[in-house]
Amino acid sequence: MSKNINVALIGNPNTGKSSVFNHLTGLNQKTGNYPGITVEKRQGVCKLPRGVKATVLDLPGTYSLNASSLDENVVIELLLNKNDKDYPDVAVVVSDVENLKRNLLLFTQIKDLNIPTILVINMSDRMRRKGIRIDTERLAQMLHTKVALISARKNEGVQQLKEYIATYKNISTEPCLSIEQIDPEYFGSLSQTFPKQSLYKLWMVITQDVNFARVERKKMEVEGATHIRTTSFLKRLQQKETIKRYQFINSVLKECYIKDLRQATDLRGRLDRVLTHRVWGFVIFFVILLSIFQALYDWSSIPMDFIDVQFAHFSDWAKTNIPSWLAPNLIAEGIIPGLGGIVIFVPQIAMLFLFISILEETGYMSRVVFIMDRLMRRFGLSGKSVIPLISGTACAIPAIMATRNIENWKERLVTILVTPFTTCSARLPVYLILIGLIIPNERILGANAQGLVLMIFYMLGFAMALLAAFVLHKIMPQNNPSYFVVEMPNYRIPLLKNVVLTIVEKTKSFVLEAGKVILAISILLWVLASNGPGKTFQNASAEVAKTVLVSDAEFDQKLSAYKLEHSYLGIVGKGIEPIIRPLGYDWKIGIAIVSSFAAREVFVGTLATIYNVGDAEEETIKNRMAAERFPDGSPVFTLASGLSLMVFYAFAMQCMSTLAIVRKETNSWCWPSVQLVVMTAVAYLGALLTFQYFSA
Repeated sequence: MSKNINVALIGNPNTGKSSVFNHLTGLNQKTGNYPGITVEKRQGVCKLPRGVKATVLDLPGTYSLNASSLDENVVIELLLNKNDKDYPDVAVVVSDVENLKRNLLLFTQIKDLNIPTILVINMSDRMRRKGIRIDTERLAQMLHTKVALISARKNEGVQQLKEYIATYKNISTEPCLSIEQIDPEYFGSLSQTFPKQSLYKLWMVITQDVNFARVERKKMEVEGATHIRTTSFLKRLQQKETIKRYQFINSVLKECYIKDLRQATDLRGRLDRVLTHRVWGFVIFFVILLSIFQALYDWSSIPMDFIDVQFAHFSDWAKTNIPSWLAPNLIAEGIIPGLGGIVIFVPQIAMLFLFISILEETGYMSRVVFIMDRLMRRFGLSGKSVIPLISGTACAIPAIMATRNIENWKERLVTILVTPFTTCSARLPVYLILIGLIIPNERILGANAQGLVLMIFYMLGFAMALLAAFVLHKIMPQNNPSYFVVEMPNYRIPLLKNVVLTIVEKTKSFVLEAGKVILAISILLWVLASNGPGKTFQNASAEVAKTVLVSDAEFDQKLSAYKLEHSYLGIVGKGIEPIIRPLGYDWKIGIAIVSSFAAREVFVGTLATIYNVGDAEEETIKNRMAAERFPDGSPVFTLASGLSLMVFYAFAMQCMSTLAIVRKETNSWCWPSVQLVVMTAVAYLGALLTFQYFSA
């Protein structure tokens, strides 16, 4: 009979922890949030020898158990709370072969909590090139643990790691450091007051301001007060603890770790001098971005056109082949076009995540963060704001959550408020369909014109975020600025498995999450568009018959348009049309804008549903939008109206979910309300000026 064990995967940032997690779990993983908070939680299942199954929890990266951010608090709360369902039976600490000394600080702290702890030394394939030799047997003896020397890149040593995890009960829980030697008087008194408790765990509870610790602290204050000291006293003891631990680590590495600097190459240094250069660093980043946006159009046009045509065929087939009791019109005119409006963009979204994953895997993204820090400071942002702003190109929600690493409240608040200006992947379908309609597929100096426009709008969103940050920085009260420290990881060849898993996970999440919203909205829109109040809608055939028609096909087309205009959906659209008409939009676009507040990508699905309701002809969504006309016969989607619409989406608040996460992160409805009003006003004004300028 198989047994399930809990495994906590812990490590410093940039040690390859995610690669180890992917090797252990493969596709058997899921992503969620920790209960009560919005810190991302990655969990997976791993099959081990002897029929043992392990639930592997990938914890946020942390440098030590002296927490300074909410992500690090998550690690400590789990390791201190045995009642937590995810409390680990064994901890696996992933370290980097080149930074083993720093990584061992975290290892010794976790091991001293009496948790069976395995040390994983990753990137062993780099040892010879870096002139490193490690006596793993002696290292395991001195640390009282098992040491797995692995290469996640070459999939070496992973099986041995699985064997160690399966036999975790054989691992010693003997601590690396006797905590009493830091201050015998204080810790002796603490031990006498709580004789049955783990002394190092008590020390963590006293010094760490985490949720579980606060509960324990109240109990401790009732049972005894001999441990209570000033904050400065406790800080001094923490510093002494760190010194003692590094003294122990130095003594261990002196016997087990040899690095011959003469064999190490300086390729990383030479690359850094170019990629982080004050001028060439930005030029290279610009060229990389341009190449990505060119590829999004040049490589994905064939699969996108294929998907578009197939959904049109599928919709036409559904109208004539699905039994009447299954509501064929709902399926053919509501559900299929709505879902088709999202699936068509899967190739480009998958490619976007492909390039982002490669940039992260190679270590280049950290260099981007470094060079952008110089720019951020001029606009009143922390260097740490770069990470949320860049990750906002995927989704604003995790990007806003990432601001928790910014200690300065003003800088964190400003970052939260301006992050939605960056172009997220949900805006990508809107840009792609509109650019395809209004921008010719031509070359300008060898570059695809459509790719250039897409890049311009990405940069426009980022520029508006910086401008908004500058304004907020000037009008909000001043306080002490924070300082930004970023670790430059080694350059690496991207792991194919990691890239594929990222693409699959992110694309699947995008399609499934968007699909739920779009499916519900498509059904609602179809119902509203297929029904209307009073006799005006019911007598549509008689009203249309009064006009002069030349064929049955023309009659059907006029009837569909008349019903849509006088339906519940048409009434709503007509009601808001006076507000949006100065922007160059008709009432159908107005409906799409309102419905897309649930999620930006719903815009295309909404138009697909509206244009397919009662449409007798088989057409792709792009052709249907291109043929749309105002009552005077002029086209709806022109250069002026298309650019106006893209500017509106570039500046408008992204979705309800973004507002909800801003409310949670700021603990107030004030800031999300201000954010919604201001961004909507900026979007409306920007769209108005754009339309008036290009239509002049």
